[in-house]
Amino acid sequence: MGVATSDGHSIYYERHGSGPPILLVHGSGGNHAAWWQQVAALRDRYTVVTVDLRGFGNSDSSMPEFDGRDFPGDIVAVLKKEDLTDVLLVGQSIGAAAALRAGLSCRDRVRGVVLAHSLGGIDHPELSELVAANRAEAVKLPVIDRLLSKRFQEDEPARTFLFQQMGTFNVAKMADLRNLSVGGPSIDEVVASGLDITFLAGEADAVLRPATVRRAHELVKGSRLELIPGTPHSMYWEAPEEFNAAVARVRAALTKETA
Repeated sequence: MGVATSDGHSIYYERHGSGPPILLVHGSGGNHAAWWQQVAALRDRYTVVTVDLRGFGNSDSSMPEFDGRDFPGDIVAVLKKEDLTDVLLVGQSIGAAAALRAGLSCRDRVRGVVLAHSLGGIDHPELSELVAANRAEAVKLPVIDRLLSKRFQEDEPARTFLFQQMGTFNVAKMADLRNLSVGGPSIDEVVASGLDITFLAGEADAVLRPATVRRAHELVKGSRLELIPGTPHSMYWEAPEEFNAAVARVRAALTKETA
């Protein structure tokens, strides 16, 4: 475990294992501990770093309000503190927007970004319209049904309960986060950066529909697409084997390209 400093705020992180680095960025209901199924599966082959964004988990939560535009700096602070290079950033949901912006601002350390169940806040009129339409349908569902499948909730009540408990360790809530969608990068900026971009999503995602993800992949030339059948918005939790395998495929491809 460690603590980095970002704009004077303490940012908690943990480092596990060894090998090519993967840094995992949680979503609005998570924190570093949400990645328990990823750390255990990946640390034997990779350096796996988990982080608490400000307002979450063990990081500084003393600020009166939480601005999503501050999150990328929290990630960069950890990258610098651990002197990591050739990193694959994996962002879940809102964490993907922070991961993409961090990658764009720190190209000397970041090789690729996995946008898990998110388009990373990319500023594009067609994509913004598709995302808004997806969210309008998603909000009709109870929050838990947006994130986990009904079958999982019925078959795995203990893991469903633990999933819900994760958010109780956070001060920041989704409703508190400001400017998450303000000033996102354009497609041209993302492509020109040279970052390896992967869209990772589930075909049963109730928040971000498969057609939206496919369209983003088509527009971001050179990007990868990992669309996993039968998996929901919180695939990392409900279907960790599939999620972990997808992340490992991307990391292995980047390592091979570097060699």
